[in-house]
Amino acid sequence: MKTLFAVRPTLARLGAAAGLAAVVASLTGCYVVPIDPRTGQPATAPGAVAPVAVPAPAPGPAVFTARLYPANELASAYGMVNGTVTNDLHGRGTFNASINGESFVGEATRKAGSGREGVANGAGNRGSYLTCQYTMNSPTLGTGSCRLNTGAVFTMHVGN
Repeated sequence: MKTLFAVRPTLARLGAAAGLAAVVASLTGCYVVPIDPRTGQPATAPGAVAPVAVPAPAPGPAVFTARLYPANELASAYGMVNGTVTNDLHGRGTFNASINGESFVGEATRKAGSGREGVANGAGNRGSYLTCQYTMNSPTLGTGSCRLNTGAVFTMHVGN
């Protein structure tokens, strides 16, 4: 008889444990989110920090290659010239090129009232200067022409 009484409490405990396991299993994957009745949005706990929207970073300057191809006999002595254009995305930029060992540095600016056309001027470290006119055919591609103070003329292609 002692054995029968010892089994009943164990069975009762097993039944209670099984019932508790069933309740817990039915709640898995569920959670409760309190809703603020004034706003209809999820409520934050007192003292909790509300989420803050972080603005996306502003795009940085865009860097393009510039290739100058000889367009007259004077320019053919220099061959093709490589350069870079850094666009600050506000209608201005800088450009760099090296022609016959002379480094040119200057500024490129869009013409007033035009989102596509611009001019670029650069000074060389030996006293020469370079003047360019260009048209951007898309945000990343453009064409134009450049003229050295010596009379050498180049056609220019901007973009990667």
